[in-house]
Amino acid sequence: MLLALFTKPHPTKESFPMAVNKRARRLTAVAVVAASAMLALAGCAPGSGPTTAKTSGTVSTSAPKGKVTLNIYDETGFPVTQDLADEFTKQYPNVTFKLTRDSFQNLLANTPRILSGSDAPDLIRLSTLGTTVKDGLLTNLDPYFDAYDWKKFPAGQLAGARMNSKGVRGDGSLWQFGIGYSVTGIYMNNELASKVGITEVPTTMDELEADLQKAKDKGVLPIQTGMQDGVGTFTLQALINQYGDKQKLVDWMFNKPGATIQTAAALKGASTFQDWAKKGYLPSDVNAINYTTMVSNFTSGKGLFMWDGNWDAANVDKALGKGKAQFFLQPGVKADSKYVAMGTGNTFAIPSKSKHADATAFFLNWIATNKKARQIVVDVTGAAPGGDPSEALPTVASGTLTKQALDLSAKVGEDDGFVDFMANSTAGIYQGSLQPNEQLLLTDKLSPSAFLKATQAFYEKDLAAK
Repeated sequence: MLLALFTKPHPTKESFPMAVNKRARRLTAVAVVAASAMLALAGCAPGSGPTTAKTSGTVSTSAPKGKVTLNIYDETGFPVTQDLADEFTKQYPNVTFKLTRDSFQNLLANTPRILSGSDAPDLIRLSTLGTTVKDGLLTNLDPYFDAYDWKKFPAGQLAGARMNSKGVRGDGSLWQFGIGYSVTGIYMNNELASKVGITEVPTTMDELEADLQKAKDKGVLPIQTGMQDGVGTFTLQALINQYGDKQKLVDWMFNKPGATIQTAAALKGASTFQDWAKKGYLPSDVNAINYTTMVSNFTSGKGLFMWDGNWDAANVDKALGKGKAQFFLQPGVKADSKYVAMGTGNTFAIPSKSKHADATAFFLNWIATNKKARQIVVDVTGAAPGGDPSEALPTVASGTLTKQALDLSAKVGEDDGFVDFMANSTAGIYQGSLQPNEQLLLTDKLSPSAFLKATQAFYEKDLAAK
């Protein structure tokens, strides 16, 4: 998805006795930023496509002069850009912004047209590169990387925003920049947990499955999720992440030659996901529930667990009440398993037709380095600001889900456990394959092996069309 669907931030206990997973208590403040910086999307190597604007290295890092209007094309439901724009204008009154928003689906379908048009924006929400680099539609950010000394950022933060000359993500030139970095995990309704006899968060897959059965036996819906728009992929990938070498999945998502989703880990994950549906752990109408409904259902007390991202931390705290929910990471097979979690930057790109590339890059650098901007990113999205780990941490209230998520993000970083979202593997795989075929998987109309075969076939077809 951009995972636009999956990385979409929303506006943003007396401690519950089960509290935060005990393995996350040792975190330090510096680790929070360093770990959160491990998330990102991809970009492309010098000469990997038609020459785009600003590849010579002759860029300006000076504040914009004169009257400037920066046009941002953003995703509906991503409010942070407006808050950041307002603060930037306070600090630089000569710069104003025009924001245009559209749905994830429309953005995905119309991005090439938007980028190639004569009125292309200066900054656009772009989660999946697709053929935009090859087609010369983006500004190469390498000169800005050098000029702003972004080498101070942890390499992993920008790794996914790179792409080489063969179209493989993970290295090469930089084409995208993240505004806030996410981590996905599991929300738990503390009141329902107490009701079914759960006293602490599960630390292994066996404990998690035992808790699911406890909830089912007590008449409580174990998992609140939905597959109408594919959000259930959070749960599927969280399972796949635990059953094998994450690098194989990363290679597949980054489009390395010969990579496949047809692995033992993916088969175990898909089989478990289907089994959970058969056992009644998911809503009976799972294929009729979309992302918004899933969150609404969970925050109204319908479901013990919900697989979701840190961007909903403030929403859950507000709806259920402080201390009424818990955020923890997907447990591994063993108690000492290293954490693996989906996480990525909310990535934006500067179109090659931007009329104000230097000013836009200045704005992006400001977001990563300015104290007020970094605070806005955390306050509005619940996501870590990323950037140089030596930058001061934004203030986050203790006891909140946002604080829990940031601390746990650091733990994933310590374990080098961040991976991208499956739905970002190709431009069309989310809507064209994952979403419809997971619906069939959960209704037992497609076997796990057939699901993976169909996913790989679509993946290869989509890549061949680049």
